[in-house]
Amino acid sequence: LENLNSLLFILFAGFKNYLPSPSREQILFHRPRGLQCISPLVQSVEETPEPIPARIKGHIPKWINGNLLRNGPGKFEFGNDNFNHWFDGMALLHQFQLAHGTVSYRSRFLQSSSYVRNRQHSRIVASEFGTLALPDPCQSLFGRFLARFEPLQPSDNSSVNYVLYKGDYYVSNETVFMHKVDPETLETKEKVDWSKFIAVNGATAHPHYEADGTAYNMGNSYGKHGSSYNIIRVPPQEPGQGDTLEGAKVLCSIPPMDRAKPSYYHSFGMTENYIIFIEQPLRMNLLKIITSKLRGKAIFDGISWEPQHNTHFHVVNKNTGEVLPGLWCSKPFVTFHQINAFEEQGCVVLDLCCQDEGTSLALYTLQNMRRSGEGLDQVYASIPRAFPRRFVLPLDVDSDTPVGKNLNPLPHSQAKAVKGADGKVWCTHENLHPEGFEKVGGLEFPQINYRGYNGRRYRYFYGCGFGHLVGDSLIKVDVETKNFKVR
Repeated sequence: LENLNSLLFILFAGFKNYLPSPSREQILFHRPRGLQCISPLVQSVEETPEPIPARIKGHIPKWINGNLLRNGPGKFEFGNDNFNHWFDGMALLHQFQLAHGTVSYRSRFLQSSSYVRNRQHSRIVASEFGTLALPDPCQSLFGRFLARFEPLQPSDNSSVNYVLYKGDYYVSNETVFMHKVDPETLETKEKVDWSKFIAVNGATAHPHYEADGTAYNMGNSYGKHGSSYNIIRVPPQEPGQGDTLEGAKVLCSIPPMDRAKPSYYHSFGMTENYIIFIEQPLRMNLLKIITSKLRGKAIFDGISWEPQHNTHFHVVNKNTGEVLPGLWCSKPFVTFHQINAFEEQGCVVLDLCCQDEGTSLALYTLQNMRRSGEGLDQVYASIPRAFPRRFVLPLDVDSDTPVGKNLNPLPHSQAKAVKGADGKVWCTHENLHPEGFEKVGGLEFPQINYRGYNGRRYRYFYGCGFGHLVGDSLIKVDVETKNFKVR
């Protein structure tokens, strides 16, 4: 199978041959076109387990061969029960098989316990991020009352991403469960529980990989003393080891600023020698989440944006597990996807897609997504935009480092890192886009040529432009010149 990021790189690389660079005037006076409706994009569909030929517009080079695998929500109701949030839909696995200029498509629903149980009962019996499963209406009144006190079970609806461990393909969300799948047939093979191998209560759906197959990830753990952020290493396939997560270990644990309200995070950065974790003021109130069923609330009710707190960067030596003693911080922002990170002249350079507000998660309800006309435009206008930014974290900072001086030594970067009297290094970002880029609507879901440049200095990345509520363009960005091209 082709590596997904490499395939995207190949497909997008031709942009430079035919995409004009917008002028500043074109950017400044661009306005997103109104969409009458995107409701068909958030409706339930049927699976297509047998391959069907896809219609092709344009030309696909015959030398691009492999499977493009995608994952996402595909079913939004069972019986008379409806999910509330876009993220709640049952995982539908997609495969686009490219062979000699042709494409075939197939899809299958992940046979998770959540999906199977919901289908068997013809109602929603498993709670999701934005939907609280209600007690069985056939139970007695007392039975329904007692059901409120049952512990909230984590969903195994792995609808976020494909991940790779020891050469095997899994689909993942952000709970303790993943599912091994067959990348050729999309059949569900095995459910894997992270907590059976290491002391974590989940892991992100965006791990990083070494060339030899070693994978790194992050996951929270919760105990009597509160929560911890954990750096995880999963070894490549080796003789004598099992084929799931055997051999996985926690490299280190990082205490949150507030153990009762740890930061929500979706991804992290990795260079040749370091893991970079961004602790942002998008907080998970553990008490609210644990009691959500009792209170009759969905899980996302326990996640809050707290801009009174700054964003902090934690740097971990991934070879030793040592947490570097430096204290790097910036103004509050939220990031869901990192672009790339690398080391240069004693600094970590960290590129991220950033939002200045953390209110977007609660806005992607199906009610909002299914609005039309001006109502849909109003939803789009209320969602914070994400933009590519660069931070430079100088690593060699101690008591002798001068206060008030910009510690960024990189001549090609305008980012600032200034040590304060309290010993913290205040980091001010550099925009990885030209003036006026904000008018194109923001950029998310960044991709690089991962195999060639992850953890290394690079020049280009690619992402989705958001001229409206869903991605409506492909954007190529030159991080050195800040020029970009849109299709």
